[in-house]
Amino acid sequence: VQLVQSGGGLVQAGGSLTLSCTASGFTFDDDAIGWFREAPGKSREGVACITASDGSKHYTDSMKGRFTISADKAKNTVYLQMNDLKQEDTAKYFCAAKYWGQGTQVTVST
Repeated sequence: VQLVQSGGGLVQAGGSLTLSCTASGFTFDDDAIGWFREAPGKSREGVACITASDGSKHYTDSMKGRFTISADKAKNTVYLQMNDLKQEDTAKYFCAAKYWGQGTQVTVST
């Protein structure tokens, strides 16, 4: 039972990346699934979340308009599409729903 993340990597400022988070051994059902990030020297912060049952979405203000969270219930997968990435978006990104994903590094270069 785990959340398996994929995606991430190195991208230039202004570029885009998509992160994936797939549940293994359980289904999202009515869960709220969230994306969080942790930058060096900073505490973990929320990025976005989605409710599997009705698809309602919420974003941290600084990510609104640039990041999009979505879910594919058939694939038991949640995505985070990140556009217009900035250097300050550099962090390790985690998904969470009952469990934490393993984290994936996103590095934005200038």
